Amino acid sequence: MPALSTVTLFRPTGEQELALVRDSGWKAFPSRLPDQPFFYPVLNETYATQIARDWNTKDGGTGYVLRFQVDEGFLGRYAVQTVGSNVHQEYWIPADELEEFNRHPVGPIEVIAVYTAADAQS
Repeated sequence: MPALSTVTLFRPTGEQELALVRDSGWKAFPSRLPDQPFFYPVLNETYATQIARDWNTKDGGTGYVLRFQVDEGFLGRYAVQTVGSNVHQEYWIPADELEEFNRHPVGPIEVIAVYTAADAQS
């Protein structure tokens, strides 16, 4: 049986979402809030770092960069969206498809970086 092909994705997040991911056993992302129509995993660590360091740390919060693998075959149903420069690439997973998305990570979600307000760039 051939090995499953995966794509590495990143998720910048704050303290509340991190707690929910931890509560899932590092296996799933929490449901979106009513005003959040999409889940946005990003394609590279540089972009995730920018968001975690410069946005999630506002008002004294802590920003985290999460890394995880997703089944490439499943991910193929979504188009990559570029929302700025070429480094600003992400997937737009509709909120009502997040439960299905959560069945396709391969391995655990892991924290790879932590940022505080002192790390933020203006």
